[in-house]
Amino acid sequence: MDDWTQTLGAGPLLLIAAGAIALILFLVIRLKVHAFLTLIIVSLLTAVATGVPLEAIVSELTGGFGGTLGSVALLVGLGAMLGKLVEHSGGAKVLSDALINLFGEKRAVLALGVASLIFGFPIFFDAGLVIMLPVIFAVARRMGGTNVLLYGIPAAAAFSVMHVFVPPHPGPVSASEFYGANLGLVLLLGLVIAIPTWYLTGYLWGRFVGSRLQLPVPTLFGQLDNDQPTHPPRVGTVLTVILLPLVLIFLNTGLSTLSTAGVVDGDATWVKALVMIGSSPVALLISVLVASIALGTRRGENGTALEKILDSALGPVASVILITGAGGMFGGILRASGIGDALADALGDIGLPVIVAAYVVALILRLAQGSATVALVTAAGLMAPAVAAGDFSPLQIACITLATAAGSVFAGHVNDSGFWLVGRLMGMSVKQTLQTWTIQQALESVFAFALIGALFLVV
Repeated sequence: MDDWTQTLGAGPLLLIAAGAIALILFLVIRLKVHAFLTLIIVSLLTAVATGVPLEAIVSELTGGFGGTLGSVALLVGLGAMLGKLVEHSGGAKVLSDALINLFGEKRAVLALGVASLIFGFPIFFDAGLVIMLPVIFAVARRMGGTNVLLYGIPAAAAFSVMHVFVPPHPGPVSASEFYGANLGLVLLLGLVIAIPTWYLTGYLWGRFVGSRLQLPVPTLFGQLDNDQPTHPPRVGTVLTVILLPLVLIFLNTGLSTLSTAGVVDGDATWVKALVMIGSSPVALLISVLVASIALGTRRGENGTALEKILDSALGPVASVILITGAGGMFGGILRASGIGDALADALGDIGLPVIVAAYVVALILRLAQGSATVALVTAAGLMAPAVAAGDFSPLQIACITLATAAGSVFAGHVNDSGFWLVGRLMGMSVKQTLQTWTIQQALESVFAFALIGALFLVV
């Protein structure tokens, strides 16, 4: 692949990408072909159609698949184990009861969303969602068990807005570096943008969707209502287990940010050790081990019994992991085909105001190849010279940074691994995920950009 050059232009590549997406939807929705098989087949056909060298196709397929699984499999697998321990012990029900007693049934959705916003500050989207799912499912079961979207969509949207707009998450940090933006201003404005964006496009949209499409709570972590332990753990114990990975991950993100800012020495051994401990996979591993003791052995679950509990968590999420990896494979083929580079070249001189151009470029790249990170980094790299040449204030540069981030989250669909992760974890079909999550991501992007544009004009 190193010496291969794409000869097709942006137009043919876009047509191939659109045809591939249409084929995926047709196979999955109309012909009911399994999503895992569909994504592999269409990825292979797309690679051939875009002219990827035949000898490189298999390595590109497996590279995209493995690259996605490298993070997703560990997070989902360990998160499922943690969730199973919390659920099997009765901890999820205990915490959901406490949450409803504290805030009331009418405010349970809002409480879950606000908790997800807080948890979403230090933790990445996928890890945060997996950790919160046992509590989300328990609350949904407590309220009838037939409306998981009412509780799940606002929580997922909360993790999304924090991941997209607020440092120390990698997207806004990367864009800030490209544009030379003040990270503190990006953080402040990111919070100003994220909270109202979540309320409108996450909380209110979730209530709207939940009133029109009711789905049963998935059984990823087992059934709570039929088999409750007689001595469930205390609320404080459950909170400690759930908050532990968040605290550890905050060590990683916080110290990484301080190291970048020069506040701490990133080469110091203690910093490297804490950053390693706070990486999402290690933090979840530590949390599973602690939960195995606090919610397992201390409550009489020992040896083979505890092993069976943990093992039973992996079967239900195997499909989620494989389909998500296949989604990453499809996105990887689109990137390897050169569609991102072709679009970047074609959009380089479109004559729009810089903030609008940054948003549009990121949006089109997101739609074309799926990865929000790739869309953001590519768009920021493309627009950085125009930002540097312009006479923009620090606040305006922060707005341009966030506008690029807003474009990068627009309407995640079948070429985005996150689309499959959210849909499968919440038990949705492809059509239902398009109707709920894809639209939510589009609303999040457009509304956030409207707020950012207004701020840009004012400052």
